[in-house]
Formats: sequence, structure tokens, C-alpha cells
Amino acid sequence: MWSYVVRRLLQMIPVLAIITFIVYALMFAIPGDPARALVGPGESLDEEQLEIIRKEHNLDKPVIVQYGLWLTRALRGDFGRSTQNYRPVAEELKDRVQVTLQFGIVAWLLAVLIGVPAGIVSAVYRGKPVDFIATVLSIAGVAIPNFWLGIMSILLFGVILGWLPTQGYVDIFEDPAEGFRHMILPAFALGITSWALIMRQSRSAMLEVLTQDYVRTARAKGMRPRSVVWVHALRNALLPVVTVFGLQTGRIFAGAVVIETLFGIPGMGQFMIQAIFARDFQSVQGAVLLMALAVLFANLITDLVYAWLDPRIRYT
Repeated sequence: MWSYVVRRLLQMIPVLAIITFIVYALMFAIPGDPARALVGPGESLDEEQLEIIRKEHNLDKPVIVQYGLWLTRALRGDFGRSTQNYRPVAEELKDRVQVTLQFGIVAWLLAVLIGVPAGIVSAVYRGKPVDFIATVLSIAGVAIPNFWLGIMSILLFGVILGWLPTQGYVDIFEDPAEGFRHMILPAFALGITSWALIMRQSRSAMLEVLTQDYVRTARAKGMRPRSVVWVHALRNALLPVVTVFGLQTGRIFAGAVVIETLFGIPGMGQFMIQAIFARDFQSVQGAVLLMALAVLFANLITDLVYAWLDPRIRYT
């Protein structure tokens, strides 16, 4: 087991290097002069002054050399300074990541706690009205873009009904009640697609498991239907569903870019959008590295959960 974990951790190194290099190169593909972006709007500098700025920030070197210099500093924990406010990128990420994690975890929990039971109930009552309703809702959840759902949520619950706040962020640890109120709409908009996918996968997996011989044997022995489903069938049905759990981590980070901007949440997604428009290379690289690490670790944890759910799986 531990040798497998070490191998997976070592495999993350080239993956992270490729991801960060691609993003670094793409930032240079954005039209405009990076040196002028560093100066900021409204500032007028001649070419000689711009050349000095390029040398100070190594912008006169090839992209591969610049990336190598950034990677060398990053390995020491130095991600540079943001050109937007000149704060260390590590401090910016520390402040922003806890915001994204808070409402991202809430969105993920809502998706799991609603999606898995809904999928199981839909499979148990296959062909019944509850199955039809759950299937229609899951199809709608996959088809509707989360940004459109976010806009409609703001319009209905924030503007028309006035039930929930539509902008800003309150730390859930400082004020749990108000923090949760601010998280409801963005977490709902962010988690609806994940909920729909988890529900559909749970239903499909449970339908397959319910036809297995050991389930029929348990029923023939006179076990209660509830015990057959939730004790015997559920654990095996969760195996393919766990894959979806891991994949939704990347979806939540990707969705956070849009949802945080829409709801004015000062998290990683909003920070990345601002950094891209400002051509803040250091901030973009730091944010991408952190998000990539989160997705890779989520996939590793998913593989380890496989072994816990299915004793037949052994990692060596």
C-alpha cells in the first residue's frame, strides 16, 4: 500500500510540471506586452523604461528559461509577488483557498448527501413516479449551465423574494448562521451538476447490484428490504460512484471560477480571473499549481477508498 502511495506521489511531479508549463506558456499567448501590464493602466513609459522592467522581471528571456526560474523559486516555497497589490502570492493563496474550500466542501457535501440517496431510491422504485421525477431532475441538472442557474437563483431568491444574500462572503467559523446563508445559493449553483451526475451513477450502479445473486439470496433468507439495500447492496454499488466523487473535485474547482465571480466571493476562482486579466503570471501559476495538487490528491484518495470498499483490490 505505502509503496503504491509513494509511486503515485512521484508520478504527480511530471504531471504538475507539464500543467504549470502549459499554463505559463498560454499566459504569454495573451495579446499585449507583459511589461506594460506590470506598469498598470494610466502609466506612460518609454521603451527604455519598459526594457528595464523586462530585465527586472526576466521578461527578456525565453519562456522556457522564465518557467525554469519560476519553478526553482516555487520549489523553495517562493511563488513571487502579485503584481496587483505586491503581496506575496503564497499569502494571497492562503487567504483565498480557505474561502473556496468552505463553499466548495458545502457544495460537494450537498451533491453527495442528496445525489447518493436519490439515486438509490430511484433504483429501488424503478419505473415508479419517484424514479421519473429523480431522472428528469438529474437530466436537467446536467443540461443547465451552473452560471445560468446561479443568475436565476440570484433573481428569484435574492431580488424577487429577498430570502438570501446574493453577494459577498462571511466566514462560517466566525458567524456560522450568516456564513451558511451566504453559501446556500453559490453552493447550490456549484453543486447541482455534481448532484445530477452522482445521482445518475448511483442509480445505474444500484440497478446492476440489485440483480446479483447474493442480493436475491439475502431476500430469499427473509431479510428486510431496507437491510438488503443499505447493508448488502450499497457498499458494492458505491464502487463506481466513488470514481465520480473524485472527478467532481476538478469540476468544483473549475465551477468556482465562474460562481465566485458571479456571487462576488473572494476565493481562488475570482482571484484567478483577476490575475489573468491583469496578466499576473505569478498569481496564475500559484493558483493553478494549488488546484492541480488538489485534484491529484483527490484522485489518489479515490483509489485508496476503492481498496477500503472492496477487499479484493490490493495495491502493491
